[in-house]
Amino acid sequence: MGSTQFGNFGDFCRDSTLPVCNLFVPSNQPPNEAFGGCELLGIGVGGGDRLANLGSILLAFAGILASAFLIWRSERKQAAVGRREMQIFLLGFIVIEICEIFSVGGIPIRDDVRKGFSAVHIAAIAAVSWVLFLNALVGFQFLDDGTPASVGLFLVSAGAIFVGTGYIALDTGFDWTGEFETTGPDYRNIALYVLYQLFPLVCLVAFFLLETYLVIRVLGEFRPMLYLGAAAILFAIGQVFNYVISTHLCKATDGSINGALFETLFTVVSVVMLWTFWSSITEDDWPMAMSQPIPGYN
Repeated sequence: MGSTQFGNFGDFCRDSTLPVCNLFVPSNQPPNEAFGGCELLGIGVGGGDRLANLGSILLAFAGILASAFLIWRSERKQAAVGRREMQIFLLGFIVIEICEIFSVGGIPIRDDVRKGFSAVHIAAIAAVSWVLFLNALVGFQFLDDGTPASVGLFLVSAGAIFVGTGYIALDTGFDWTGEFETTGPDYRNIALYVLYQLFPLVCLVAFFLLETYLVIRVLGEFRPMLYLGAAAILFAIGQVFNYVISTHLCKATDGSINGALFETLFTVVSVVMLWTFWSSITEDDWPMAMSQPIPGYN
C-alpha cells in the first residue's frame, strides 16, 4: 500500500507559518527552524529576543479595528437580512486576529502560552468557517434571521465545533492523553488535518456556491458577484503567499519577512469585501420583479 500525504503537516510547517505548527514544535525552537525551513528572524527587541512577524501583528490589529467598524456599520442596517448572523461572523474573525498576533506573530512569549493561543486560533478558524457557511443559508430563509432560534443555532453549533477542535488542538500541543500525539518527520495528525485544513475549505466552497446561486438565480443580479469574486480571489492569493511563496520570500529577504504577512493582509481585505458583498445583497433597491423572491431581499 502506497504512502499518502493525507494528514501530514511536515511540508506545510517547513514552508509556511501556520498556528498548527506551534503545537508540534519542541520547546524553545523556532517553528520553521524545527521543521527544516527558513527561520523568520524579524527584528530584535533587546535581551536577545526577536519579534519575528511585526507585519502580521500590525495587519491583524488593523483587521480587528476593521471588523469592529463593520460590526458597528451592520448595526445601522436595521432592516438587513442576516444582520446579527453577520455580526457573529465578524466577532469570530476578531477572535482569529487576536490569536494570530500571538500564534504566528512571533512575539517572544512562553511556549505553553503560544501553544494555548495556537489551539484557540485553530478552533476559531474551524468555528468561524462554519458560521460563514450558515450565513449563506440565512439568505434562503429556512429560519427567520435574527431570531433566538437562528442566533442560537449559530452560537450552539459553532460553540460545539470550537470546543471540540480546541480540545484536540490542546491535547496535541500538551499531550494530555496521548491520543493525538504527533511524531515523526511527517508530523501526521489526521484529526487536526481534517478540522484545520479540510473542514474550513469545505465550508468556504459551500458558502461561495450557495451565495452564487442566490445572487444569480434568485436575485437575478451580477454586481454582487464582483464583490464575492473579489473576496474569493483575495483569500486565495493570501493562501498562495502562505503556502507557496512564503519560503522563497523568506530566503530572498534573509528571514526578514515571509508569506504570513501577505496572508494576513489579503485575508483581512477579503473579509471586508465579504461584508461589502453581504451589504450589497441586503440593499433596498433591488428590482421588484424576481422569478424566485426570498423574503427580505427586495
